[in-house]
Amino acid sequence: MAHDPLLSHEDFAAVLPPGRRLLGLDLGTKTIGLALSDLGRGIASPLETIRRKKFGLDAALLLQVCAKHEICGLVIGLPLNMDGSEGPRVQATRSFTRNLAPLTDLPMTAWDERLSTAAVTRTLIEADRSRARRAELVDKMAAAFILQGYLDRLAHLARSAQQRDLSP
Repeated sequence: MAHDPLLSHEDFAAVLPPGRRLLGLDLGTKTIGLALSDLGRGIASPLETIRRKKFGLDAALLLQVCAKHEICGLVIGLPLNMDGSEGPRVQATRSFTRNLAPLTDLPMTAWDERLSTAAVTRTLIEADRSRARRAELVDKMAAAFILQGYLDRLAHLARSAQQRDLSP
């Protein structure tokens, strides 16, 4: 079996240079939602949605976005089943990351994206967005939801390390 390029959250955090952005990805069958972190890696913002064509074109466009925004790592939504098991969508995501890895040196990690689209859709409905507008926004907002989850985890890891360093 091919090597899995997805790093653990801790290993991913350890290789990230300071002061650079992360990119969150919500990989769908028809689109890829993208979200961008701020330089301090505290806030995720929706960026754009890529309409998928074929892997080579999708990867080239994704890597252009990474270069433009000086991305230092990718946080990819992992669409686990509700019971935590891995189904066909997880296999497709892992295949995407294995195919992308030879094209870039960017480190990658996965974030459990269960319910991200449902949470974002509920928020957009509450904001009284039309169905067409929701469809336009949901993928990049789901990517922001995914990335924000990891950014919160990253902040927790940093606090835990700091507490360890301060304890006698």
